[in-house]
Amino acid sequence: MSHEKCLKHVKIPCSCIASSLVRIPVAHCFGPPGHYKRKFCTVCRKQLESLAFRCEVCELHVHTDCLPFACSDCRQCHQDGHQDHDTYHHHWREGNLSSSARCEVCKKTCGSSEVLSGMRCEWCGILAHASCYIIVPPECTFGRLRNMILPPNCVRLVSRNFSKMHCFRISESLQTEPDEDEDVDGLTQGSVKDAQISTDSSKQTLKIFDGNDAVKRNQFRLISVPRIAKSEEVVEAALRAYYVNDDQQHYELQTFSQQTLFSDDIINRNDAPEEINPGPVFREAVPEAWIIRAKSKDHEVIRIYPGWLKVGMAYISLRIDKESTTQTVIKEVLPLLGRQTECLQNFKLLEVLMGSKQVQRMVLDDQEMILSRLRDIRKTSIRQMNQTRFYIVENNKSVVRVNLFVGGLPPQLSAEEYTNILKDDLAVKANLLSLTHVYSMQGAVVLEMSCFSEAERIYMLAKDTTVSDKQLTATVIPEVLHTKLPQNCCPLLVFVNPKSGGLKGRDLLYSFRKLLNPHQVFELTNGGPLPGFHTFSQVPYFRVLVCGGDGTVGWVLGALEEIRHRLVCSEPSVAILPLGTGNDLGRVLRWGAGYSGEDPYSVLISVDEADEVLMDRWTILLDAQEAVESAENGILEPEPPKIVQMNNYCGLGIDAELSLGFHHAREEEPGKFNSRFHNKGVYVKVGLQRINHTRNLHKEIKLQVDQHEVELPSIEGLIFINIPSWGSGADLWGSDHDNRFEKPRIDDGLLEVVGVTGVVHMGQVQGGLRSGIRIAQGSYFRVTLLKPIPVQVDGEPWIQPPGQIIISVAGPKVHMLKKSKQKQKKTGSLKETRTDSIPITEVGH
Repeated sequence: MSHEKCLKHVKIPCSCIASSLVRIPVAHCFGPPGHYKRKFCTVCRKQLESLAFRCEVCELHVHTDCLPFACSDCRQCHQDGHQDHDTYHHHWREGNLSSSARCEVCKKTCGSSEVLSGMRCEWCGILAHASCYIIVPPECTFGRLRNMILPPNCVRLVSRNFSKMHCFRISESLQTEPDEDEDVDGLTQGSVKDAQISTDSSKQTLKIFDGNDAVKRNQFRLISVPRIAKSEEVVEAALRAYYVNDDQQHYELQTFSQQTLFSDDIINRNDAPEEINPGPVFREAVPEAWIIRAKSKDHEVIRIYPGWLKVGMAYISLRIDKESTTQTVIKEVLPLLGRQTECLQNFKLLEVLMGSKQVQRMVLDDQEMILSRLRDIRKTSIRQMNQTRFYIVENNKSVVRVNLFVGGLPPQLSAEEYTNILKDDLAVKANLLSLTHVYSMQGAVVLEMSCFSEAERIYMLAKDTTVSDKQLTATVIPEVLHTKLPQNCCPLLVFVNPKSGGLKGRDLLYSFRKLLNPHQVFELTNGGPLPGFHTFSQVPYFRVLVCGGDGTVGWVLGALEEIRHRLVCSEPSVAILPLGTGNDLGRVLRWGAGYSGEDPYSVLISVDEADEVLMDRWTILLDAQEAVESAENGILEPEPPKIVQMNNYCGLGIDAELSLGFHHAREEEPGKFNSRFHNKGVYVKVGLQRINHTRNLHKEIKLQVDQHEVELPSIEGLIFINIPSWGSGADLWGSDHDNRFEKPRIDDGLLEVVGVTGVVHMGQVQGGLRSGIRIAQGSYFRVTLLKPIPVQVDGEPWIQPPGQIIISVAGPKVHMLKKSKQKQKKTGSLKETRTDSIPITEVGH
């Protein structure tokens, strides 16, 4: 709505012509329906008060019943062989900005919490009024985060048969409900909305279908019209309900009774006089069902878009008649595009349906009658006709190449053995795929497929297949065109553990996908860290951000160590966003005690400004000498040695016993362990249960440091620490000066050995009242266990049988990122380059 005097300032295009303004059709990636406060629907512009959808990649929000009318105008995050280009323009999205957002052009407030207002570029975050954004130069430079973003023109992914959820590796658990359920939701919502309108007895509520497809699916819109209404008024209201902007004279209404709703016996009632006779149609209490039909035409004007034009909205308007075929259209269009000398066989006409969830492309046959084709589309759905375009494209033979990462296979096999497993369990066709990479230690392979349908079949089948009692995982992998990366580009590879930190992991996944390119954000529950490292294996320089607890950080660092020799950037620096309970490594590197909802944009700025530091990692060899019964022949055999990696600390005795108690409690009721406060409460409870427990650990183990025997004092727990933080931030070593030992550092190649006398002593250390008993400092340790003893490494506990434990420095030091002490530069630069730091904070909350 607008004042008459303000009408000249209204610059926003109506939803009915939004699809005609799309530059490059890109489908949206909708997660599950949810409730989103203070957000507005992009289609009907009303507030989202009920269940609604949001795109996982851009800032589009839409009601369930408005979803079919959202056009495919998502961010283009990769090249897929259709209208690829290297110059990126701003990708503007209207509304859902903070009320304090300011326009880049006039510097006045452009956001609102009352209506859909203001424009924001979804790449660089620049903000502007609807009347100002046209002044902004069109080229986008990706803003303040430009060096961290993986440029979309450097990513290639041909994904014809895969949904956007698959392409961006978004968990299956996030999939939207089936179409039927969505239809019911939308139907119910529409009914409630319009039922309120039609309480007036002088009005009649009508069901309107927009074509045969809507009738089959029972998808309709409700309109409210006066009981005595002209045919034109009803048609106009029906078109408006479907956001169709055409002249109502070109359409007519057909009606049928409820009994024949799903039959083809449709009666044409449009020969009635101009005023609809209030006969049977208005006598029934049940709303009458009508279908909008387009009247047949002898000629029409269609738009033909040149597929090779990289930018701009240029198209050719062409008049067609009953004789017009695909070939005649191409023949007429080529001279208008300056390509008259070229052969007709080098071109094809492409019909593109720009649906909100999927962009469907179909090559038209040379002899296809275009007018007849338009009639068929309109018969199927008037709305779909509004979302359909025709492109003239060059007839290039495109090479199909889909990369699938398949994990969960048995480790330590050859490429030939993996091929045989895939043939046996997935029935793969050898002529359609090749194994391009084999990760034998991890039991994973990368398949390059030359057929879309075969790639989709293997992808779906792998998820339901187990090999050696282990579930296979399949991930669609994009190809990073590393030679096209800008010189100063250092993209950030983001790993998020959604199970850490309650639901904060899910929110962060959503936020980082929006702030960066979603192809650089990996969910660790979907195949682990290896698919991410493989995707970035040819990137010359990159950094890593791990969002999770200390266990998650250890998992990623372990995977990096194993795959390091296959990375061009063999020593990427790793930053941490702590989501766990203890977060000791995050504390030492100044990332804080735990994530508490900070602006994800600010987190990325901090990562960009962080300082590089080195950190030791340690290898622990567990050599149990107690014989265990072999599963195969029942003969007693010694348990094979096991190797684990350590980043933070390793504990024996009471410390590990408490961890084991917590671990068992979490396994019994995993659903309750979703808050840091609750987890610490369980630790306290487990500690109190063992407060009087005595083990005399010093009598059950022997310690050797750098080849020298060390006599142990009377202790209940022995802890080897690599970082100056233990048990959620406690300083176990203490700050007192001691001439016997060097001052501990995380990169000195030394471990500190500390003893604790029991639960009470541990509690005093946690409270800062005491420190541990300093025992030794060294680089090589041998611990002899005389009895089975609880052991924990970086929070992962188990009972270790009698035998030897050897701790030594592991390989090269890892490069970590330590949060810079200096405060982020004041908001001057932020306002200039990334004014959306304000609205982006709302993304995940």
